[in-house]
Amino acid sequence: MAEKFDDILLLNQIREGDESAFKQLFEAYFTPLCRFVHVFISETQIVEELVMDIFLYVWENREKLQIQLSFKAYLFQAARNRALNTLRQEKKNVSLNEIDADTLETDITSLEEEELFQLIQEAVCALPEKCKEIFQLSRNENLSNQEIANKLNISVKTVEAQITKALKRIKDFLGDAYYYLF
Repeated sequence: MAEKFDDILLLNQIREGDESAFKQLFEAYFTPLCRFVHVFISETQIVEELVMDIFLYVWENREKLQIQLSFKAYLFQAARNRALNTLRQEKKNVSLNEIDADTLETDITSLEEEELFQLIQEAVCALPEKCKEIFQLSRNENLSNQEIANKLNISVKTVEAQITKALKRIKDFLGDAYYYLF
């Protein structure tokens, strides 16, 4: 994708009926969604119709749309669900050989990793300033607690407490979906 979007801002703009924001979303995700659905369904016309239906649904339901994580994750999950529903409705038996499992697994895994990274970044941004600064020094710059304490002229106990506080808040922010990380 050429550009990263602020999903919350984009969702709010679309909810308000901003057609240019919707067009931006469409242009960014139409082709990648078609490629993704093509893993399940080989007929290009059906693939494009399914993806168009997703965008139509988003536009028609924009005011009540509930997106928990990101637009990208929502769109890819919707694409996957619609593709599988279409296959069920057509009562086609799709053998595992017909689905490129490696591509599908890679797409889903990279999407999940990107989603998790984005969620962690949002959680870190939501931390109080001092807590965020200490956490970033610890995790991003790999400084020891003593080095952070010296740099900020605070006690090591304060550093430890702030890192513990940051981890707890990040864990709470991520919720049950990523409980296994902590």
